[in-house]
Amino acid sequence: MADKVLKNAVDAARDAAIDAAGDVDAVGEHLNATEIEERLVTHTFACTLDGYRGWVWAVTVSRAPRGKDAAVCEAHLVPADDALLAPSWIPWAERIRPGDLEPSMVLPLIKEDARLIPGYQQTNDEDADAVAIWEFGLGRERVLAPEGLDAAADRWYRGSHGPTAPSAVTSTAPCESCAFLVPIAGSLRGAFGVCTNEWSPSDGKVVSRDHGCGAHSQTDVDKQIAQWPADNPIIDTVANDALDMSEPDPEEATTASEPAGEAESPEGSGEDAPVTGAEQPAEEKPTE
Repeated sequence: MADKVLKNAVDAARDAAIDAAGDVDAVGEHLNATEIEERLVTHTFACTLDGYRGWVWAVTVSRAPRGKDAAVCEAHLVPADDALLAPSWIPWAERIRPGDLEPSMVLPLIKEDARLIPGYQQTNDEDADAVAIWEFGLGRERVLAPEGLDAAADRWYRGSHGPTAPSAVTSTAPCESCAFLVPIAGSLRGAFGVCTNEWSPSDGKVVSRDHGCGAHSQTDVDKQIAQWPADNPIIDTVANDALDMSEPDPEEATTASEPAGEAESPEGSGEDAPVTGAEQPAEEKPTE
């Protein structure tokens, strides 16, 4: 059965909320009373402060056994289920992301880094130990753990220098057959290398062996037909051509030397020669 004395202590709880808020206008309507346990009830009031949407004033009251008066235990502002909250606090060392590091910045030491293991740690595999000693040496306190190695390989393979990059998809040959690929040392040697082609967009980058680009050392393009006209094109150089106007044009000189109206007489005579009108004989009249 609900504690009626504590349930009815709304006014006492409101006064406690006003004291906690320091402003009577900051406390709104009474929302509910929740019994926490025997003789312990929490009253909630709406918060009317700007920027505190969904927050409530919570006042917890209690009473002694067989007591008839409610006593205030605590009063404070708490977020409800739909309260407007600030983002969860994340330490600076965990907020930093790849690409955020500037030349003047120094990252803090991560003592318990899951990506690293002590340099002297054994792996229960003699061959793996030998590879680790050859790759990293024993002079470093920590070396790359298998988890860190796998994460780096996965990140590189799925990145912009892996097989799914646009340049790799359109490439006609992979980096594995390119003379500009220099394999890296270590256990990632079989999957990655470094590009040394200055014409490639991946120059100086770690690329997967099945990556590719248009600067492959062994690929070529089909020779295209020249677009220039083949038959003696006329080129207008917009240059001035000098003309000598002191001598007549050869064609005009030939025309001027011939007499006007004079025609060459046709060869032959007699019936083949044309007869002029003056020399034409009169037409004979027929005899009756």
